[in-house]
Amino acid sequence: MNATTSFRVSVFALVCSAAAIACSASSENGGFEPSGTGGGSSGSGGDLNISTGSGNSGNSGPLTEEPPCPSQDADPSNTDDVDMDGETAADGDCNDCTWQMNRGAYDFIGNNIDEDCNGAPDDTPVECDGTIPLDSADPFQGAAAMGLCKQSDGLSWGVVGGAYVRSDGTPLTQPELAIGRGILNAFGPNVFPQEGVKLLALSSGTARQPSDPGYATVGGTWKDFNPHGPPPGYPKESPSCPGIVTGEPYDSAGLQIEIKTPTNAKSLAFNLNFYTYEFPGYICSEFNDFFVALLTPTLSGQPDGNISFDSQGNTISVNAGFLEVCYPQMAGGKNFPCMLGPTELMGTGYDEQPNGSAATGWLQTTAPVEAPGGTISLLFTTWDSGDGILDSTVLLDNFTFHVEEAPTETIPVPEPK
Repeated sequence: MNATTSFRVSVFALVCSAAAIACSASSENGGFEPSGTGGGSSGSGGDLNISTGSGNSGNSGPLTEEPPCPSQDADPSNTDDVDMDGETAADGDCNDCTWQMNRGAYDFIGNNIDEDCNGAPDDTPVECDGTIPLDSADPFQGAAAMGLCKQSDGLSWGVVGGAYVRSDGTPLTQPELAIGRGILNAFGPNVFPQEGVKLLALSSGTARQPSDPGYATVGGTWKDFNPHGPPPGYPKESPSCPGIVTGEPYDSAGLQIEIKTPTNAKSLAFNLNFYTYEFPGYICSEFNDFFVALLTPTLSGQPDGNISFDSQGNTISVNAGFLEVCYPQMAGGKNFPCMLGPTELMGTGYDEQPNGSAATGWLQTTAPVEAPGGTISLLFTTWDSGDGILDSTVLLDNFTFHVEEAPTETIPVPEPK
């Protein structure tokens, strides 16, 4: 139990005692106890194992039954914020005996509990991406393709706003750069969405698979011959490549979204899959394509805001330690066992080279939500460095919030079953 939660529980007990009310929590729910820590080992390898809260024990995960709250049942106009979640029964908190239920909470599917107090349990919108067109310029639809279906109404959690931008934050309005964003139903014959039926693709080339209209070879699509700025703090050199200075950014594409976070969220997570044509010829060179996910406000210990990196601190690029979708080989003086093989390169355009390019396979980035109920900004962006050829593409999907705490890390995840 952390200090904040311990304080919350202690104050709750004192309030209940002073008011002589029978506030209680079932031993089978997370009403008054802190969230558990997300599983999985730090660094490369292993599966992420976060409890869904179904049949949970140790008060970890979403509620499995609603805590009784007799005082509120008797007096729904109560102005005491008993559970200290920022809302009273008079405000609209439908259960003031658990901080996991209020109008800003995430309503988890499958537990038949109305966490967001709107009168309809289990009504969080899911799989909202079925009709989004390939070339949609709507940032809300880009968020939906990642699994963020809900838009905030001011009280509820959800997407507040967004924009497609370049790496320096300027609008992505140039027609030659707009092809760097796309809503895909697959990436080749072997890579599929992690949730719903679509995923978001951002590319320094064309965010398309070869079967899509507008596709151009990932080996040489230079869209903008004028370099533009990187995000603040970048380019950031890779610890695995000492002495190498990467070039100026070209051909960037990004999505920036603002989200009002759920009041019961302790962490966020999303899946990514990074493909690069810079492999195998340009490991540890100035021609290094990056992907970053910049979170604002920045987290403690993450001064540049990026939350997607490998266990050595390398930004996701050809120099990160996740390249496992490839043909086994020596490249750049390093051994690449390519444990996932080349299958997921097939039909993506990244199979054009004789020895193939490389991809990470699906990874999951997790990060804490340090101010539940507050607003965060996330910039997902990728760009070429040094020139605009030999492109890279990142796939993004399955954005979720969790009651469980989780560290800031990126690790491999299993393929969807």
